[in-house]
Amino acid sequence: MDNSHKSYIILYSFLIGFTLCFATNAQNIESIGKEQPLSITGGLSLNQIFYAVDGIESRRDPYSYYASGNINFNLYGWSVPLSFTYSNQQGSFQQPFNQYGIHPSYKWITAHLGYSSMNFSPYTLGGHLFLGAGVDATPGKFKISAMYGRLQKAVEPDSLNETNNSAFKRMGYGIKAGYADGNDQLHLILFRAKDDPNSISYVPEELDVLPEENLVLSFIGSKELFERIILNAEYAISGITKDSRAPKVVLDKNKVFANVGDMFRPRLSSSYYNALNAGVSYQAAAFTVGLGYERIDPGYRTLGAYYFNNDLVSYTVNAATAVLGGRVSIAANVGLQQDNLDGAKVSTMERTVGSLSVGYAASERLNFNASYSNFTTFTNIRSQFVDINQLTPYDNLDTLNFTQISQNASLNTNYILANSETKRQNLNVNLIFQDASDEQGGVEQSSGTQFYMANAAYSLSLVPRNLTITGAFNYNKNTSQSINSTTLGPTIAVNKTLMERKMRIGISSSWNESFTNGEQINRVINLRGNGSYTIKKKHNLNLSLVLVSRESQAENAQEFAEFTGTLGYSYSFSSNN
Repeated sequence: MDNSHKSYIILYSFLIGFTLCFATNAQNIESIGKEQPLSITGGLSLNQIFYAVDGIESRRDPYSYYASGNINFNLYGWSVPLSFTYSNQQGSFQQPFNQYGIHPSYKWITAHLGYSSMNFSPYTLGGHLFLGAGVDATPGKFKISAMYGRLQKAVEPDSLNETNNSAFKRMGYGIKAGYADGNDQLHLILFRAKDDPNSISYVPEELDVLPEENLVLSFIGSKELFERIILNAEYAISGITKDSRAPKVVLDKNKVFANVGDMFRPRLSSSYYNALNAGVSYQAAAFTVGLGYERIDPGYRTLGAYYFNNDLVSYTVNAATAVLGGRVSIAANVGLQQDNLDGAKVSTMERTVGSLSVGYAASERLNFNASYSNFTTFTNIRSQFVDINQLTPYDNLDTLNFTQISQNASLNTNYILANSETKRQNLNVNLIFQDASDEQGGVEQSSGTQFYMANAAYSLSLVPRNLTITGAFNYNKNTSQSINSTTLGPTIAVNKTLMERKMRIGISSSWNESFTNGEQINRVINLRGNGSYTIKKKHNLNLSLVLVSRESQAENAQEFAEFTGTLGYSYSFSSNN
């Protein structure tokens, strides 16, 4: 480790330690003598699962169990949560401390110790797991986040393993600092990660595992103008070295990465990428409208995230309004996305996205919600033979154009039939339609599918009796070029509370029929029962029984009956009680 690297580690460790100490001193001054010094809360649950089946092979063990628990220590405002789980499902003991982390917090500061993940922005550090230390602090209108730790552990190459899991040890650190006052914000982000080329003994060249290095700088800002217009943007630049052992190079002094010192040394294998996301929105009394723009260079990535969408540019427009005194709300957006920004690919994709949603409150009892979206992907395949064999500028205009269309529509209606102190009745209807189809050269292909779903449910609650009865009917249909499948059937459920709501019992049953191309394939009947009993608000006993029976008319299909029972106990505690 070079001296500059050590100095950065010392600096960030000092900042984190200073902040933690400051918070600790503040809590001691403010809290000592004013509140209980230590409080402990938590819970424990134990569950046993019994299983039996007739007609097919068992799909799980006849008996299994699992236990889980959590405990939280709170010392003068510091919160330290711990949890565990254990099960015999895999037939062997799995100790719960392979990866652990604690996140003590006090007022405006939270520390992350052990295994943690932090999110600075989508283009920098985005949810990558690391082993180390981090901190989030929001003193007043300032916001500071920092981390340091191991992003990837070293894995020696294994010639007996067909999967290439070799990896260098990767360390990283980052800081995000900024100021936020409502919609007026400014944040600066620095993230650096580097592989240790000496962390593994040998990597075969054919595995293409190389020690990488990365530095990302990002600027995030937003500004409110005239109390109605909000501007926001993020610009990130990522320098990434594929092989940190490659010879160094000298960049033009006007380049950003020529002026960052030892944090990043440009090499022959270094590449530089940009990402920009910007938008503007206008908020009037009766409507809101916004514009968005995003551009990510081909190959853009950082070592602080597992996956990146890159090589794209997108434009979006969105609007929302409310009319008729707020009883009708309308929201719409449309966007265009395109890849192949540098022309290096043999095909260019253009994707159009549009959606519309409408909500209507007809009365206090009747509500409607409808939505529609259309997602279109257009690909122009640029074969090398197009230019070679083209006789006129009008040859092959459409024959290599490929379009995918996906449509989604839904309607939800809710009607309150009665709402009194003794009786409540409710009716709900849901309709959903989805369509996915392909077009090539303007001709619809045979690969499209359509999905239809309808659901109607009625519920009746008799308040003095603590009794609720629900009935529903479900209908699903899938259609394609060669197969049409339909599933339909009713469901009924009854739930009741007893003994001053200490005991809850319920029973439900459903009957489903399935058809393929008009012929009945199978019938599935299930019966469920459940109950729970609470003792002194801390202890809870629960029982669940499920019986499933399937009859089938299809060839080579097996008929079976399957039973699953779960018996559980849970306990919650608090030192304050």
